[in-house]
Amino acid sequence: MVKFDMDVKMKNIVRIKKADIDGDKSLDYALTGIKGVSYNLSKSLIHVLKLDASMKVKELDEKTVEKIEEVIDNPEKFGVPVFKLNRRKDYTTGCNKHLSGSDILLQLRDDINRLKKIRSYRGIRHESGLTSRGQRTKSSFRHSGTSMGVTRKKS
Repeated sequence: MVKFDMDVKMKNIVRIKKADIDGDKSLDYALTGIKGVSYNLSKSLIHVLKLDASMKVKELDEKTVEKIEEVIDNPEKFGVPVFKLNRRKDYTTGCNKHLSGSDILLQLRDDINRLKKIRSYRGIRHESGLTSRGQRTKSSFRHSGTSMGVTRKKS
């Protein structure tokens, strides 16, 4: 009978930016498990830090993990191109920044509340629970509970 050692399994999970990353994945795909990091940004992070994209995450040491977190927090400071950031020309500050983790959800909620407050078209659509990007609603989005388009009469 084979004994299962929990310590061996836990070494295969690396925690980066409050996200559990599978240690058996290659570094370029594993970094996309962090909320706010796309594949293109992960490739840029690897290029900036001069790491091997095909190396496994479990091979990283603590110092490298801290450096990755630092680059994710301030990508512009390390030379990541501006077009790879997820919050360019912020509404309130006007500067470029990159959000990750729960900051994305908080910022999205604030943006939607701002649209509702100024009574923009998109804000009104968000309030009503309807689509806000021009999709057709006659036959799609029926599960939302709102009746749009043509409905059949009860006979």
